[in-house]
Amino acid sequence: MKNTFLKTIGGTMLAILMLVMFAPVWVSAQDKNNEQKIEEQTQENLFEQSGGERFVGTWDVQVTIRNCQNNAAIRTFPSIGTVMSGGTLLDSTSGIPQALKTPGHGVWSHVSGRTYSFSFKSFSFDVGGNFTGWTIIRHQAYLNLRATAYTSAGTAEVYDPNGNLIFTGCSSTTATRFE
Repeated sequence: MKNTFLKTIGGTMLAILMLVMFAPVWVSAQDKNNEQKIEEQTQENLFEQSGGERFVGTWDVQVTIRNCQNNAAIRTFPSIGTVMSGGTLLDSTSGIPQALKTPGHGVWSHVSGRTYSFSFKSFSFDVGGNFTGWTIIRHQAYLNLRATAYTSAGTAEVYDPNGNLIFTGCSSTTATRFE
């Protein structure tokens, strides 16, 4: 009987000892998960409260022209964009020689959370300097939690000098904040 009693006490003590040893680890992991969720919620609230101002800044952008039917990458090139407070933006690209197009001028807006939309227009010219039309780029962007990078996807509408839509293309971007 004494042995049974000691075994019961020993087993109980072992269970209590294990609980004391491992409970802080479990609670600590829960605390970390809760802290991360609170941090993410706080960041999301900051995006909402800022009215999208966290998108403001200059961005190093990698543009990938894509096949609209199968999303296959056709070519990639660098661009730079400046998103300004108040809803305007400027874009310059290496995808087309600057002698053949103007910088893009446009607008942006905060959709919700970390989602933004932007569009810009640039005029195009042939090698003789003759006006050949314009292009309008329209994208939806998703800013990362720290507001240091974004990805976007959208279209390019190419118009002739008379305003007739002659082509619609697809593209995506990855961007990092220019520091």
